This record gives sequence, structure tokens and C-alpha cells, in this order.
Amino acid sequence: MREYFKVMKNIIRTILIASAALCAACGPQEPQKTVLQIGHFPNITHAQALVAHNLSRQGKGWFEERLGDDVKIEWRLFNAGPTAMESLFAGAVDITYVGPNPAINAYAKTGGADIRVLAGAADGGAALIVNPDLNITKPEDFRGKKIGTPQFGNTQDVACRAWLIENGIEVTQTGGEASVLPTPNPEQLTLFRGKNLDAVWTVEPWVTRLINEGNGKIFLEQKDAVTTILVTNNRTLKKYPELVKKFVRAHEELTEWMKNNPEEAQKLAHAELEALTGGKIDMQLVKDAWPRIIFTSETNKKGMEEFVGYAFKCGFLKEQLDLSKIFTDAGK
Repeated sequence: MREYFKVMKNIIRTILIASAALCAACGPQEPQKTVLQIGHFPNITHAQALVAHNLSRQGKGWFEERLGDDVKIEWRLFNAGPTAMESLFAGAVDITYVGPNPAINAYAKTGGADIRVLAGAADGGAALIVNPDLNITKPEDFRGKKIGTPQFGNTQDVACRAWLIENGIEVTQTGGEASVLPTPNPEQLTLFRGKNLDAVWTVEPWVTRLINEGNGKIFLEQKDAVTTILVTNNRTLKKYPELVKKFVRAHEELTEWMKNNPEEAQKLAHAELEALTGGKIDMQLVKDAWPRIIFTSETNKKGMEEFVGYAFKCGFLKEQLDLSKIFTDAGK
């Protein structure tokens, strides 16, 4: 029996020594990083995200440097706001750049209990482009016309419907005197060129592409309307309060840097657009689109209130909405 215990003791000692050697070979374990998932669109109106995403791709992350070594930024790409807000609800994204109307709709769905605006990002950069061959010169000329928008219920879709209604043109969510046809941005140019869309209400860089490549003409330009904001949900605010503050400060600093360094910012945004779309994009497209956009970190509350009116007028909201809770200083 003594021999048995002696043998077992030696076996255990051998296992312990081997385990220690294996752990030593593995080296110290890196601490687990906090992951922040940030959403944006491949649009120039989301230029802060394009610039930061490209810097992340280069290993020179703007947000990473300001949030600390224990934070990892993961970028999530969307083509329109409703999808981005669904991902925010599902926890697949923590903070996202998005248009005001999807944020307002999401806020309304929760009865004001969730979705918070952290900062502004861009105003302007949206326009209604028409086929010049159709001789559209006044609002009444849109009767019987087909108008493309990026996605049903997105910011430009609601703005388009509200503008038509304001000008006495009956539209519903599925028809009316003019047809509003939600069409993904990448498909709009082809349909516009092929005369399958008579007009398009969209944002940059698609506005400039419709003009340069589709021979479109600007009928109406939203020069100071809210185009892009930075939003989050209460889950993220409660889980990462200090990180949210740091992120908003970094967003503000990035916005100022872009204003002071437009050429460098345009190059980074252009490089990221090419990386995200997998195609060659003319640098001139970015240069032409840039002046139509007002980059800002200030929240345009008045503009947001106007979108509530638009959404109510179009039937996306059943009643006027109190936006007082959507604005937060949690990021300040």
C-alpha cells in the first residue's frame, strides 16, 4: 500500500510540474478587452465614422486611442436607419450613427423609455434629384411620378412623403397620386438611369452620383436639415457610462479635426468608402459632395422636432411625440 501511495505521489508531482511548465510556456494571459460595437452607413453624411473606421483599419484608431488600451472598437455597417435601430434594440450594436427619423420611431416604440441622442453629426447633404427630361419645375409635376428613397421609414423617405403631402399631393404608405418607392441607395442610380425612377430623395454621396453619373438635377436641397445623429440605448448608458462620455468627447474632437483638415478627412473617407464597397470610387465624388454637408457635434433639437411633425403627417406616428427624454447629457 505504501508503494502504491508513493507511486501516485510521484505521478501527481509529475503532472503538477508539467502543468506549471505548460503555463509558463503560455506566458501571461492578456486581460479581456471591453468591446464597443459602433454602427454607421457607407455614406459621406456619416463621415466621422468613415474617417474613424479607416483609421481603425490602419491601426491608428481615433476612438481606440482616446478610449484606452482595454477597449476594442468593432464597426458594424448598415445601409439605412431602420435596420440600424433594430440592431441597437437587439444589442448587436452599442452606439450608432443614424438619421433622425429612425431614431424618433424607435424612441416612440418604447414610449420614450429607450433610445437617447448623444450628439449631432451632420446637417444637410440630402436632396431631391429629378430627371431633367421630364421638365419637373413645380411640386404639382410630381403627380404620377415614381420617387425613390433609401428605405421605408428612413429619414429621406419620411421627408419626401411629408413634402409631397404639404404640397397637396396625396400619398399613402403604398400608393397615392405619386409613388414613393423605397430603393436601396446602390440600386437608385441604375433605376434612375433606366428611367424606372423619375426622381430620387437621398443623401451624399448618392446625390452627387445621381448628378454626375445619372445627369440628374437638384430640384430641392435640404441644406440645414438634420441628416445624421449619434445615438445609443439605455443598456449601453448604464453598462458603460464613462466609456460613452469618452466616446462623445472623441466624436466632438474628430468633428473639429475634420473641419480644420478637410482634405485629409476627405482622403480617409474616400479610402473607407472604397474599402466598404469593394469598388473604385472617384475622389472627385467626395470632394463634390463634401461642401453640401455641415459637420457638427451639436444636437439640432429644432430640426429633430420638425421630423416629429413629418412622421406624424405621414402616419408613421399616431400622435405628436414629446422628445424631451430623447436628448441626454449622459455623454457630456
